[in-house]
Amino acid sequence: IGGEESGGYAFHNHVPERDGIIANLYLLDLMVRTGKTPTQLLAALFDKVGEHFYDRIDTRLTDNTMKAAAQAKLNALSVEDNLTLGGHRVVDLVTIDGYKFVMDDGGWLLIRFSGTEPLLRVYTETTDQAAVAAILTDGQKLAGIL
Repeated sequence: IGGEESGGYAFHNHVPERDGIIANLYLLDLMVRTGKTPTQLLAALFDKVGEHFYDRIDTRLTDNTMKAAAQAKLNALSVEDNLTLGGHRVVDLVTIDGYKFVMDDGGWLLIRFSGTEPLLRVYTETTDQAAVAAILTDGQKLAGIL
């Protein structure tokens, strides 16, 4: 199963598009097989993997100079720089389709340029709900847009 932020789901061995009908059928099937409500299924999932908190900030880039400056700042970063985001230490940096900073709690921050609009997108997912805003702010600072 694969999901994305607009709520779409795609399933292996099915059409190569998001399909809300089959997602609902799979959920109904799971409810019948387990005898659990959606609330109970979600609680069981949280018991297994914990709660995760996500947010995103988009910043409009007013010109190519702003984009180039942000890209230069991000390209200069390294995991050896002892970076912290929202109080969490960065343990890995993956530069496929942006700049993904993996934190010591298993959470991450992704900074990437939109492929369709003049935007810099800053995303985070973490188990530390209280740190979400600080992680996003630290990400904007890394890119030099704050």
